[in-house]
Amino acid sequence: MRVSLSRANFGRVAELWDKSERVQEPPYFGRLATELPTYEPTTLNLKTNLHTQPVGVRPTLELEPSDHPLAVEQRTSITRARVQAIAELLLHSTRQPQREPADQ
Repeated sequence: MRVSLSRANFGRVAELWDKSERVQEPPYFGRLATELPTYEPTTLNLKTNLHTQPVGVRPTLELEPSDHPLAVEQRTSITRARVQAIAELLLHSTRQPQREPADQ
């Protein structure tokens, strides 16, 4: 998933990207910049908190508590079957159609 950060927060993340002290930073406020087609209403612009991790580990993303289905599933957990259904839908929606080889 992608997150949009303010210019100041993005600059701070970039400044500390290779530094071990980044794990001591408070979470950075942002907005979700990924639309997951399985959710209504849209997931775009949901409020988030980006938590930095040790160098070499991607940050974690926490949605701010709300009644949005994605935020609810993050707080209360999500079943493996639900994750699989979402992944399958996303894979099928982004897969490019196979082209037939041209006759020679």
